[in-house]
Amino acid sequence: MNFFNVGLYIRLSREDDDKTEMSESITNQKSLLLQYVKENNLRVYDIYIDDGYSGTNFDRPDFNRLLGDIELGKINMVITKDMSRLGRDYIGTGNLMEKYFPEHNVRYIAVTDNIDTFLDSSNNDIAPFKAIMNDMYAKDISKKIKSSLKAKMKEGKWVGGRTPFGYDQDKDNKNHLVVNAQQANVVKRIFDMCLEGLSFFKIAKQLTNEGVKTPAQYYNFEWKSNYNLKYGEWHSKTIRDILTNRIYIGDMVQNRRSKINYKVKKVIKNNPNDYIVVENTHEAIIDREIFYEVQKRIPKNKGRNEKKEIHLLDGLLYCGDCGHRIGVTSRRKKDNRCYTICNYYRTYMKQRLCTTHSNNYDELEKIIINSLTEICLNYINKDKITKETLNNLKEDNKTNNKNELEVLSNDIKQINDNLDTIYIDKLNKKITEEQFERVKIKLEQELNVKQERYSELNNSINDTINGESKNKMDIEYIDKFLSMKNPSRELIINLIERIEIFKDKTINIKVTFSNIY
Repeated sequence: MNFFNVGLYIRLSREDDDKTEMSESITNQKSLLLQYVKENNLRVYDIYIDDGYSGTNFDRPDFNRLLGDIELGKINMVITKDMSRLGRDYIGTGNLMEKYFPEHNVRYIAVTDNIDTFLDSSNNDIAPFKAIMNDMYAKDISKKIKSSLKAKMKEGKWVGGRTPFGYDQDKDNKNHLVVNAQQANVVKRIFDMCLEGLSFFKIAKQLTNEGVKTPAQYYNFEWKSNYNLKYGEWHSKTIRDILTNRIYIGDMVQNRRSKINYKVKKVIKNNPNDYIVVENTHEAIIDREIFYEVQKRIPKNKGRNEKKEIHLLDGLLYCGDCGHRIGVTSRRKKDNRCYTICNYYRTYMKQRLCTTHSNNYDELEKIIINSLTEICLNYINKDKITKETLNNLKEDNKTNNKNELEVLSNDIKQINDNLDTIYIDKLNKKITEEQFERVKIKLEQELNVKQERYSELNNSINDTINGESKNKMDIEYIDKFLSMKNPSRELIINLIERIEIFKDKTINIKVTFSNIY
């Protein structure tokens, strides 16, 4: 025994700390191992402790230090309380015991499992099976944690780590979000700038120039490769993520990303259909009408060239023949004119896949404005005639639908709770696999029916409400447009969805407030 230099390895994961007995604690593991080396007259070189690290991942600070000391020849014996402390991944644990330790002439002992790799013992023969059982335990814990987290998500509780920009965790309830007033003002301003017609790039540039703190600065991120995020550089992607996040209208949107499995920690993006969305879970920063108006506006603002002159119709012009965008050239010095050109033609000019669609932009803009004025006047007159028919939703139907929605919501929550319960019963072997599958299929069928009905009713109510509020907004925008000599880009974007220009100079204007051209 005097020839052995011992490294005592101790590990405790957060899952173990929450779920297991006190015998797994760092203090008790250390006490047990020191007692063992004392009884066997062993010499301890060092003690290696990883507190809060999962056994399925071998990239642990002190474990790596242990391997480094083995490589340097400082240690030739490793002792742990049991095999699960070494690791819970049966492939990695098996590789260490069957290959790595023998190759480096290292003796391994797991005290409570009675495993000693230098002895010819039957306990060593069952070590691979113990490794598999430890791995299955980790898998079972992972499933239980995921099931618990998803149950909380479906209840509308916040279960993420870093809160979204604009919100903090409630001090009295960590699963609830509260508004951060300072950050919320920045979020509101970003939405306002988008409504004014600014692109992601322009918004980011303006915030950067003004020295507005970025989310990375608020959260004190330690960026290694993307240092500009730490030092106050706003990015277009950050602006886009804020403008498209429903969290700002009071809806909890979670399960956007997930890990591949309990062993591979790589995070992947989930399909939007798999997102877990619960409405009205916290205080909104942005009104719903403004949010959905911005969603319509985003395709018109993004992808435009960031040039010195911003034209009134930028992002709205499309080729009626090939369907691609139509751009506007820079002004010529000799006559101060600029012209439209099909971007598809400009890219594939030699192949002649389209034609120039060239028009004097200033003249085109006048024609569009005059045509839009005429359309707005016609719409206003039509609206006066049909005003009563636009508000024909009966209050009793609306009340009945809301009552049914509330009942369906409670039923859906109950079914999800039942699914979680039978899954845990299966894991605890209270019910058989066959019983679990039979009940699961029945509950999922019932859940699908109720979810479809809930979605149908919810969409019907929202369409009606949005239709009424949208009509009011349309009238406001039209009144502003008709009263202004020089309409702003903000108004134009609100009124025009797209403008199609054809080879024969025909122009189609699709407006946002009706289906007429």
